[in-house]
Formats: sequence, structure tokens, C-alpha cells
Amino acid sequence: MVTLSLVVIFGVLVGFLLKFQALGFGSFLAAALFGFCLAQTGAADAINDVTASLVEAVSSIGATGEA
Repeated sequence: MVTLSLVVIFGVLVGFLLKFQALGFGSFLAAALFGFCLAQTGAADAINDVTASLVEAVSSIGATGEA
């Protein structure tokens, strides 16, 4: 399951891309609509699993030296 903090991070990233005109509003709208449609397909579970695995891998990088 994607956490709210990950959604906030992606939202801030998209906000910066729009502000600095690295992403046009039309491209943003197409990507957002694609994401909503994709979330309703069978691929949503696989995407959530991959995202959760990546978040876990990144968080474990900092935890390897701690006791």
C-alpha cells in the first residue's frame, strides 16, 4: 500500500515541475488521468508491491549500520 507521505512527495515533485515549466499542464493532466485509470486495473497490485519493495530497500540502506 502506498503511504500518504509518498503521495505528498510525488505531489511536491509535480508541483516543482509545473512551477519551473519542466512539465506542461497538458502533460500533467494526461499523466494524472493515466494514473487514475491505471489504479483501477489489475496492474495496481503489482505496482504497489514494487513501490513498497523500493521504499523498503531505500529505508533499509540507512538502517544497515544501526544496532
